[in-house]
Amino acid sequence: MVQGKIRVLVGKPGLDGHDRGAKVIARALRDGGMEVVYSGLHQTPEQIVETAIQEDVDVIGLSILSGSHMTVFPRVKELLKAQNAEDIIVIGGGTLPEEDIKELIEGGYATALFTPGTPTDDIIQWIKDRIIQ
Repeated sequence: MVQGKIRVLVGKPGLDGHDRGAKVIARALRDGGMEVVYSGLHQTPEQIVETAIQEDVDVIGLSILSGSHMTVFPRVKELLKAQNAEDIIVIGGGTLPEEDIKELIEGGYATALFTPGTPTDDIIQWIKDRIIQ
């Protein structure tokens, strides 16, 4: 069980410069009572995992619109495992094809993936349901 507020890192990996969605999610999570760390644009998986560990987050939320999701999610999970930080939940969102969503979740690279149009209240509740026990 989490002591205090749920801590979430919103990461924007890769070369994709479109961060409006990430900022909307970050604001919604903050308004939902969570502490949010926004990594900013153009982060590597290594930078995201390092920040997540330094900030002691409960969840990493990756926003990907560039099509690099099939390499970024596995790399983040690999790095978390190498740092013995597999307890950090990895979720994500963006323009993701259904078949890739299925593969990423079934492969254990993401716990949940949210596509455009998902109500922010649903994302907030999903996180709370998994962190507050």
